[in-house]
Amino acid sequence: MIDIKFLRENPDIVKENIKKKFQDEKIPLVDEVIELDKKSREAQSEADDLRAKMNKISKEIGALMGQGKKEEAEAVKKEVAEIKQKIKDLEPVEKELSEKVTSIMMRIPNIIDESVPIGKDDSCNVEIEKFGEPVVPDFEIPYHTDIMASFDGIDLDSAGKVAGNGFYYLMGDIARLHSAVISYARDFMIDRGFTYCVPPFMIRSNVVTGVMSFDEMEAMMYKIEGEDLYLIGTSEHSMIGKFIDTLNEEEKLPYKLTSYSPCFRKEKGSHGIEERGVYRIHQFEKQEMVVICKPEDSKKYYDVLWKNTVDLFRSLDIPVRTLECCSGDLADLKVKSCDVEAWSPRQQKYFEVGSCSNLGDAQARRLKIRVKGADKKKYFAHTLNNTVVAPPRMLIAFLENNLNEDGSVNIPKVLQPYMGGTEKLTPKK
Repeated sequence: MIDIKFLRENPDIVKENIKKKFQDEKIPLVDEVIELDKKSREAQSEADDLRAKMNKISKEIGALMGQGKKEEAEAVKKEVAEIKQKIKDLEPVEKELSEKVTSIMMRIPNIIDESVPIGKDDSCNVEIEKFGEPVVPDFEIPYHTDIMASFDGIDLDSAGKVAGNGFYYLMGDIARLHSAVISYARDFMIDRGFTYCVPPFMIRSNVVTGVMSFDEMEAMMYKIEGEDLYLIGTSEHSMIGKFIDTLNEEEKLPYKLTSYSPCFRKEKGSHGIEERGVYRIHQFEKQEMVVICKPEDSKKYYDVLWKNTVDLFRSLDIPVRTLECCSGDLADLKVKSCDVEAWSPRQQKYFEVGSCSNLGDAQARRLKIRVKGADKKKYFAHTLNNTVVAPPRMLIAFLENNLNEDGSVNIPKVLQPYMGGTEKLTPKK
């Protein structure tokens, strides 16, 4: 969420930013919120003046009574009562105007970084760099569920009966491989100085609206019927929410956290052959990383975060590339974002396995995550997040890139301790 003072002083910059995100229908919101903000401040100023006046003349009552001026004291009491009523009448007006301003401000997109390429949708995203040499073997690579099935490692039919489409049972070696990847990712991040955390898997609505835009919320979140609780779509939500309404000492920053959680997503509008199997699902597990830092450090940690994911995938013999997200592909709270994509030998193209985002102070402003500097001044922190690894989608890349012609799958050295020393998985059929 943008600073209202910045919007008030720079409406043209905010409007131009909205145009860059191809959301022209939101341009009128800028003038609307400026007018509402003016009325809100006027109402607040009037109420503050009345409170100051009431406090001042209230002190006169005791003095007048002490002087025996009872009639004058009663007149002042009457005036105080009238002022109280005026304040009481103004309070709902103040509240309504303030809520309207906040509601509109939460719909206005954050100011994107000047380095973000301008484009309408993800087709305009720009490749940054490739890591590792993409290989297309001289044998046919089966669809990922067929690879898993050769190990008796997946049961979609039973999951469909139990929970419906978009769910799965992972079994045997594939289930173990899934857990091994998560455990390896956890230790990988701990070794890089991140504190491990297992967060709540449900969050309240004020945290939801603090960490994501309304459009994202509608497309992703599952609501718990009858309660003010939502299932998390990613542990970033509860990890950032951990700092809601806090005042943090500057010398303790940055907070670097890596978290494990299941994730639950509606995944509306998912279609096509590559959406089958376990590519796009309603439930999965994930290792995440988040950073809460000083504003001047957020660009540095943005690079640290995406490099962590690249390094982890390369340690598992998976070629990857980074892709800069264009303006139209950025969610409203994001300042800058890049996707990490893994090479698929079967498709002979890259596909997304992680997303790194710098959200500036947008989440911190909504959740009131403040920092007290050495000079005692208070300011909003910057927040960043990135996927470490999210199987089972990551398993697709792993299985395809480590598959042998005979159907066996190589286990990279770094993962072997998490697989009981196993060097190779052999198919059962």
